[in-house]
Amino acid sequence: MKNVTDSFVSLGHWPSAGSLGFNTDILSTNLINLSVVLGVLIFFGKGVCASCLLTDLLDNRKQRILNTIRNSEELRRGAIEQLEKARARLRKVEMEADQFRVNGYSEIEREKWNLINSTYKTLEQLENYKNETIQFEQQRTINQVRQRIFQQALQGALGTLNSCLNNELHLRTISANIGMLGLMKEITD
Repeated sequence: MKNVTDSFVSLGHWPSAGSLGFNTDILSTNLINLSVVLGVLIFFGKGVCASCLLTDLLDNRKQRILNTIRNSEELRRGAIEQLEKARARLRKVEMEADQFRVNGYSEIEREKWNLINSTYKTLEQLENYKNETIQFEQQRTINQVRQRIFQQALQGALGTLNSCLNNELHLRTISANIGMLGLMKEITD
C-alpha cells in the first residue's frame, strides 16, 4: 500500500505542478496504472482473489500479445510472398529489357549498314552524274568551238571570195548555182 500512496504523492511533483497532466515516462505510468488497478481490486474486491484477477489480466494481455505476434507473422509472410512475386516480375522485366537491348543493338547495326550502303549508292550515282555532266559540258564546248571555227572559216572564205571575185565572176557563179538548183528541181519532180 505504501507504493500506491507514494505513486499518488508523486503526482504533485510532476513538471506541471498544480495541474493535472500526462506523464510521458512509460515505466512510471505503467507502475502507476498497475498500482491503481491492484489498489482498486483490493479495496473493492475484498472477497475476490486478487491473484486470480491479476492472472486473468496477465493471461488476457499475453493472449493479445500472442495474437499481435501471429498477425505480424502473417503480415510478414504476405510481405515475403509479395516480395518474391515482385522479384520474379523484376527478373522477367530485366530479361525482356536485355532482349530489347540486344534487338535494339542488332537493329541499330542493321540500320547502320543500310545507311552506309545507301550512302555508297548515292555517292556512286552522284559520281556518275558528275561524269555525265562533265562529258556533256565537254561535248557542248567542243561543238561551240567547232561552230565558231566553222563560222570564222566561212567568214574568211567569204572574205577571200569577195576580194577575189569581181562582178562578172560573181554573176557567173550565181547563174551556175541557179542552174544547179533548176536541175535538182527537175530531178526531184
